[in-house]
Amino acid sequence: MDSSLHEVWQAAAGSPFLPTVGKNSQFLVAFLLMLLGIFITGLLALNRSLVNLTTLGIPASLAFAFGTVYMFCAVGVYV
Repeated sequence: MDSSLHEVWQAAAGSPFLPTVGKNSQFLVAFLLMLLGIFITGLLALNRSLVNLTTLGIPASLAFAFGTVYMFCAVGVYV
């Protein structure tokens, strides 16, 4: 850690941050993720078993969670 703050600043200037989801499409991605989470949760409710809990429940909760975070970012509320 011999580098100074100025050197770190200069190195960071050469590689700008590019988000995975662009600002103009965050709302669409959030809406689709939340819709997917609700749909998969409905499938899980129809046939509850231990296998479906791991194959449907975990992806549904992740899709709903990431959709909620993107929705907050899309409307300007940062968590």
